[in-house]
Formats: sequence, structure tokens, C-alpha cells
Amino acid sequence: MKQAFIKLHLSILLAGWTGVFGRLISLNEGLLVWYRLMLASLLFFLFLGVIKKLRKVPIREALFMGATGFLLALHWIFFYGSIKASNVSIGVICFSSIGFFTAFLEPIFNHKRISVKEVAFSLLTLLGISLIFSFDTRYRMGIGLGIFSSLLCALYTLANKRVSQGKTASTVLLYQFSGGFLCVSCLLPFYLHFFPVKTLLPNSADCFYLFFFVVFCTLVMYILQIQALKKISAFTVNLSYNLEPVYSIIIAMLLFNEARDLNVSFYFGVCFIILSVLLQSLSVMSFWRNKA
Repeated sequence: MKQAFIKLHLSILLAGWTGVFGRLISLNEGLLVWYRLMLASLLFFLFLGVIKKLRKVPIREALFMGATGFLLALHWIFFYGSIKASNVSIGVICFSSIGFFTAFLEPIFNHKRISVKEVAFSLLTLLGISLIFSFDTRYRMGIGLGIFSSLLCALYTLANKRVSQGKTASTVLLYQFSGGFLCVSCLLPFYLHFFPVKTLLPNSADCFYLFFFVVFCTLVMYILQIQALKKISAFTVNLSYNLEPVYSIIIAMLLFNEARDLNVSFYFGVCFIILSVLLQSLSVMSFWRNKA
């Protein structure tokens, strides 16, 4: 169990670096996600082949998993677009609004009543984001992209619950990465038409960052997460991942000195978001404690 928790927190720390690599890599968000999906699909396919874990699935299920992977790819595109339009801290904080969207979308997907408590907690997050939104007009585009990214991630999470039932996590990830890559490949020419770039190829520094980004922040991160899930409940894993934005902000402040770009209203907004996360965490823990 101790090793499982170590693997879990290593995966969260690696996840905290994803926003940082989005800032370090000079490619625009479309190309960045395309390269990430291409390399991740290829390396993951080779990895599963070596350990003999490749699994075939019916075409219908493969298409559903591929479509879910496209949702994940769109989430990544808007997430990295948010970071490039603002900074790492803004991007990861706006991602916290996923709870607000999930509070309304999950009851629709599962035909349940909307939880007033979850909506109230999520409104605290929105209050925090509104404070951050008002602190500097330069970052409004980044904040808008970040909020839409969290909406896409909420949709991906809910869809992923359905397509992953009865399948191994490694199989789902491979088909999602591959499906996302194929979909983004089809859309990339149109994307580059509206957002042209000087070159399609990463420079030497980008190649270096892409290697670590794909290997450690995609493959190793997901593998550690899958291994941790064998010993630790999904609830504990999801709860622990609330630390990801904290890690990202700390790393970004150390590497890019982002603290100089942030003022008091940003920190007040962060406090409301952290309060929302803590209240939601305590509420869920209380529910499971009473259920036990």
C-alpha cells in the first residue's frame, strides 16, 4: 500500500509539470497536442506490445473510445491555448471550474437530481475565478480558454466512465490516444489555416522537452496512475489529484517567476477555489465515512 501511495503522488507531481511543458514548448497548442498524441500512441503501443497487453476490441467500442480521445485532445488544445495566452498559474486555476460543470452535467448524464451542495461548492470556485478574471485584462483570453477547457474535460470524464466499463485502463488509453491523434490529424490543416505557424517542425529545444513531456508526463504518469488504482480506490486517487494545480503553480513560480505577474485579487481568488476543493473533499469523505 505504501508503494501505491508513492506511485500515486509521483503521478500527481508529473501531472503538475504538464502545464509547465506547455509553456516551455514553443509549438502552438494544436501542434503541441498533435505531437503529444502521435508520440504517446506510438510509444504506448510499443510498450503494451512488449508486455503483451495489447487487446483487440469490437469496432463500435473502438470508435466510441476514439471519440472520447478526441474530447481529451480538444481539452488539451484549449488548456495549452489558455497557458500560452496567459500563464501556467491562470491555466491550471481555471481548470478548477471542472467541478462546476460536472455538478450540472453528471445529473444529466446519469439521470439524477442536481446536488444543491455540489452547486454551492462550485459557485465558490466561480467566485474565485471571477476575482482572478478581474485582476488583469491581459489574461481574459487565457481565462476564457481555460474555462472552456474545463468544460471539455468534464465531458471527457463523464464519457470516459461509460466507455471504460469492463475494459482495462491500458486498452482504453491506447484507443483514446490513437483516436485523438487521428481526429486532430484531420482537423490540423484547417487549424493551421486560421492559426498559421512559421514551421511545423519542433526545434532542438522543443524535441528535448517533447521527449520528457510525452515519456514522463504522459506515459509514466498514466502507468503510475493505473498501478496505484490497483491498490487505492478511485475516490482517493481523484481526491489526491486536487493537489495538481498547487504543484503546477509552485513549479511555475520557481521557474518563470510568475508571482511578479499576480496581484492580491489573484491570491484571494485562489483561496476561494482552495476552500471549494476542501469543502467538497470533506463532504465526500463524510459521505463515505457514514456509508462505511
